[in-house]
Amino acid sequence: MQELAELKEEVGPWAALTRDLADLEELATLADGEEMQDELLGEADALERRVEGMRLALMFGGRHDRSDAIVTIHAGAGGTESQDWASMLLRMYLRWAENSGFKTELLDSSPGEEAGLKSVTFQVSGRNAYGLLRAERGVHRLVRLSPFDSAHRRHTSFALVEVIPDVDRDIDIQVNPEDVSIDVFRSAGAGGQNVQKNATAVRITHLPTGMVVSCQNERSQTQNRETAMRVLRARLYEIELRKQEEELARLRGERVDMGWGNQIRSYVLHPYQMVKDHRTDEETGNALAVLEGEIDRFIEAYLRANVRAS
Repeated sequence: MQELAELKEEVGPWAALTRDLADLEELATLADGEEMQDELLGEADALERRVEGMRLALMFGGRHDRSDAIVTIHAGAGGTESQDWASMLLRMYLRWAENSGFKTELLDSSPGEEAGLKSVTFQVSGRNAYGLLRAERGVHRLVRLSPFDSAHRRHTSFALVEVIPDVDRDIDIQVNPEDVSIDVFRSAGAGGQNVQKNATAVRITHLPTGMVVSCQNERSQTQNRETAMRVLRARLYEIELRKQEEELARLRGERVDMGWGNQIRSYVLHPYQMVKDHRTDEETGNALAVLEGEIDRFIEAYLRANVRAS
């Protein structure tokens, strides 16, 4: 029933658009006088704007594009500078999610020694969250005058953004209890007396892959364990998807780099301001607005490029 409701919600606007277009065509055959023609042109422009607004929906053809997204940001080499860049990216995505009407939940974070974050994992919930945020997967590069350098020299920092779909409700990934090691510890973040006195944070290590997932957001150890297992299953599923993609690419003779590789986007704050996506050549000179969450133009350019490529 939920799937039926979603399909009706998706088909409804297109059916309405078809009816409105047919009505407009019929009125056009009866149009008499300049005033009537001006009115029809206005309605035609409105229909065109509706079509353009709905065109984005066609870009979500992936199996899990409608799912929630689990995003992890890893600071690159470079210590405090890169860790600060990771925290700037977190702020950018949280602002974007808030402005786009998505809900966010911080799942886990590892603070830097002096400032910023070594890594952070958060969930973005809402329709097409993964379909949009998959455009952000890859290495992000920052060029600026470092606030942590006493000589105020220009530094280049890197951070890796990983985005996986929250598919726990859609698939059944079995995790053998013998393949995981579960540790509990006290949360490193604020959380009142309960967090300070009790070991509520959970760290799960998947022994066959060496993958480590932790969660310390909730006050309950049980809730943290359930969330960590959900993230682990999603990451294991993503590994299987990557294996399939890499095998298909190998058969087609294509090169696939899912790791650090080359950066997908550069954010330059000095000696000039510019943000440029190296996959689509989309760019803007308003770098500060981008860091405040205005990344829709880059996401849409990536999605449009993927539609053309397919």
